[in-house]
Amino acid sequence: MTLYSCCLILLLFTWNTAAYGPNQRAQKKGDIILGGLFPIHFGVAAKDQDLKSRPESVECIRYNFRGFRWLQAMIFAIEEINSSPTLLPNMTLGYRIFDTCNTVSKALEATLSFVAQNKIDSLNLDEFCNCSEHIPSTIAVVGATGSGISTAVANLLGLFYIPQVSYASSSRLLSNKNQFKSFLRTIPNDEHQATAMADIIEYFRWNWVGTIAADDDYGRPGIEKFREEAEERDICIDFSELISQYSDEEEIQQVVEVIQNSTARVIVVFSSGPDLEPLIKEIVRRNITGKIWLASEAWASSSLIAMPEFFRVIGSTIGFALKAGQIPGFREFLQKVHPKKSTNNGFAKEFWEETFNCYLPDGSKNSPASTSFHKGHEEGLGAGNGTSAFRPPCTGDENITSVETPYLDYTHLRISYNVYLAVYSIAHALQDIYTCTPGKGLFTNGSCADIKKVEAWQVLKHLRHLNFTNNMGEQVDFDEFGDLVGNYSIINWHLSPEDGSVVFEEVGHYNVYAKKGERLFINENKILWGGFSKEVPFSNCSRDCLPGTRKGIIEGEPTCCFECVDCPDGEYSDETDASACDKCPEDYWSSENHTSCIPKQIEFLAWTEPFGIALTLFAVLGIFLTSFVLGVFTKFRNTPIVKATNRELSYLLLFSLLCCFSSSLFFIGEPQNWTCRLRQPAFGISFVLCISCILVKTNRVLLVFEAKIPTSLHRKWWGLNLQFLLVFLCTFVQIVICVIWLYTAPPSSYRNHELEDEIIFITCHEGSLMALGFLIGYTCLLAAICFFFAFKSRKLPENFNEAKFITFSMLIFFIVWISFIPAYASTYGKFVSAVEVIAILAASFGLLACIFFNKVYIILFKPSRNTIEEVRCSTAAHAFKVAARATLRRSNVSRKRSNSLGGSTGSTPSSSISSKSNHEDPFPLPASAERQRQQQRGCKQKVSFGSGTVTLSLSFEEPQKNAMANRNAKRRNSLEAQNSDDSLMRHRALLPLQ
Repeated sequence: MTLYSCCLILLLFTWNTAAYGPNQRAQKKGDIILGGLFPIHFGVAAKDQDLKSRPESVECIRYNFRGFRWLQAMIFAIEEINSSPTLLPNMTLGYRIFDTCNTVSKALEATLSFVAQNKIDSLNLDEFCNCSEHIPSTIAVVGATGSGISTAVANLLGLFYIPQVSYASSSRLLSNKNQFKSFLRTIPNDEHQATAMADIIEYFRWNWVGTIAADDDYGRPGIEKFREEAEERDICIDFSELISQYSDEEEIQQVVEVIQNSTARVIVVFSSGPDLEPLIKEIVRRNITGKIWLASEAWASSSLIAMPEFFRVIGSTIGFALKAGQIPGFREFLQKVHPKKSTNNGFAKEFWEETFNCYLPDGSKNSPASTSFHKGHEEGLGAGNGTSAFRPPCTGDENITSVETPYLDYTHLRISYNVYLAVYSIAHALQDIYTCTPGKGLFTNGSCADIKKVEAWQVLKHLRHLNFTNNMGEQVDFDEFGDLVGNYSIINWHLSPEDGSVVFEEVGHYNVYAKKGERLFINENKILWGGFSKEVPFSNCSRDCLPGTRKGIIEGEPTCCFECVDCPDGEYSDETDASACDKCPEDYWSSENHTSCIPKQIEFLAWTEPFGIALTLFAVLGIFLTSFVLGVFTKFRNTPIVKATNRELSYLLLFSLLCCFSSSLFFIGEPQNWTCRLRQPAFGISFVLCISCILVKTNRVLLVFEAKIPTSLHRKWWGLNLQFLLVFLCTFVQIVICVIWLYTAPPSSYRNHELEDEIIFITCHEGSLMALGFLIGYTCLLAAICFFFAFKSRKLPENFNEAKFITFSMLIFFIVWISFIPAYASTYGKFVSAVEVIAILAASFGLLACIFFNKVYIILFKPSRNTIEEVRCSTAAHAFKVAARATLRRSNVSRKRSNSLGGSTGSTPSSSISSKSNHEDPFPLPASAERQRQQQRGCKQKVSFGSGTVTLSLSFEEPQKNAMANRNAKRRNSLEAQNSDDSLMRHRALLPLQ
């Protein structure tokens, strides 16, 4: 069985050796061998294997100058390590490097070579196999490039725990250590790159994109991670397509149709250059411009795509590039390449032929065959389609520096530096084995591996615990997933003004170590969109919603497709594309365009507004008029009119009116807590004091005139002190109501936001409407009683109580306050205070005008009526009128009795009461003389009742001045005394009260 296995492995090894002849590998002997996998070609020729004969290995086509430079970086690093006196001294590193042709099949062919050799060594078949040129086992492999290729290689190498250090495979799937046990890499995985892509889209405020991914283990996981990041940022994907360099023309056409018909301008591409090239060529053929391409690092600097003839289509490319490194002496090493000098490098011969478009006579391609030749740029992949032109022979003296190829473009060493770093990582792991101290090793019981018999799994163990400083002073250590965390440079494609080539301008960077939100930096001033524009292109499903609006969902459309809806009143948005409008604070309201909140308008009955000024002027006018009346009454306090109106109560009444007018001022101005608590009690108490004075005053006179004969008891009962006591008691009830109100539910200032959205009404919250009702109700009750007494005494002498005017004033009072109730209930805001002020002023002016203006008019403009004779005359006229009515009633009763007895007719009232009932004075005086006589002697009043008119004349002259006139007056009054009986006596008794 052992012999059978040996033969099988030897067969495989022999087959691999045949497939990879001397010119298809770079190989050098050494104590320790490192394997290498590089894409020296872009692909393989399509060949139909019909199996009619033995299958042959497919031919690799389209030379990759960039891949050859990566290979040279590995050789340079190994030679630099071999010449180092400190790193692996007395040890020599060898290498076996194969071409993967950028395909899985070729990569697995090379990997089988590594595995087969290791398996032969592990079987120890030297005694069975006479191998003259024994090659040591490959203890580590550097490569491969594409993530799909590395995935296949890692699956095979992982079976034998052969460490694989990739320099360009960034798929996040390769971080799965359960599946890829021996895989490590010197490039960051795509998880950070996908996040960075989403951050760039968010930075430029794009939300409508398309995605294209290579149909392999690089493109699919990368674009899947991008979708996750895009969803978190509310970025919508219009289309998502998969491509491959082996896609047929129909598939490419379908993808191009999708791109052409899409409204998304930004296209995110996770692909390698070879996979993307067929698609770009078709897009260029159709001249589909105006797209922004967001490139992953695998093609962001690929010379297959970054070609001047493609620039009009993909000139707006923004891509990611790995951080460039420095490799001292690498430039000179690249320039030394020569087929005759590079005996260990079987790829140098083909490189020379492709670079100078010639053939070496002793080479494998010494016929004038069609080959490929292409120029590239900036670490990009370079390849070209061959022509049938005859190639001249190479002289061998060509100057490598005279030809522009991607091979010598070492300005930004990214992948090359990763290759360099991968080799040094393996070397430092071997150095750790070489310097291991027994007892401190990584293996069982602290043991160390033997550097001369080191095995691949032992190197893998040390690589997992590797920690060293590279030539740039950076710390290198693989994390638990075998990854190195690195940063990205962000590049923008520009067209060089010098030679028209595509150059990569660094416009920013992405720092994966920074905090979230601070990782991305972009210098927008360096970006050229389409090669010339500075304006950021638009790639949104819907136009931005301006401040003051929000995004509204359109049914059946992605969330990025929306309509702009105006913010409702009271809400605002101060940013574009707001998802929702924010509510304004309580004291603020949205501006007209809803972009901000402005303080709400404050409204109250202000002193400065026209309405407030008018009410204030009326209140001041009322105070002035009341003060004027009070001054008049004070000045003429000893005149009969003032005395007849109960002078002391009139003063108190005028004071209460002053308080009424003044209380209205508390309703004007911004309500404060103290004004709210003062204004209603002030108004209520002032009006109750006013009404109480009128009530007591009216009721007193009415009771006196209604009494039979005023006695000393009446005078005592209606004395001045008792009148003030009654006024106090009536007012005290209102005071008690106000005190209870202020104690239980005091009014307070209140900012009302509910009446109108844009206005804050500062009003007084009354605390208790019931208390306010009691206050106004009690006032109205006293006014009703006062109205009753005033109406009852309307026929008394007007000098005493002005009954008709008080009646009118009470009617005005009731009309005002009855109208006030519905007006108060139907108004709001500052108009509530205005309605109450109007009611107070109207009622106060009504009382002032009806009660006092007539008196002031008489005092100031009719002084002839402000005399004691005028007052007594009116009193006597009233008494005579009452007596005449009483006599008439008795006469009517007597006549009815006589008629019932058939008796004689009684005398008529006119013949028994008045001497002037049937004839006139035979000697009438002139009108002026008559008026003078009446002013000197008294008064003459005509009283009409029944069937006649009686003239009453009274004289009040002093006895000592005119005794004869008094005697005549007495004789004339004798007739009056006989008929007025006790009614006249009652009113004469009232005279001393004046």
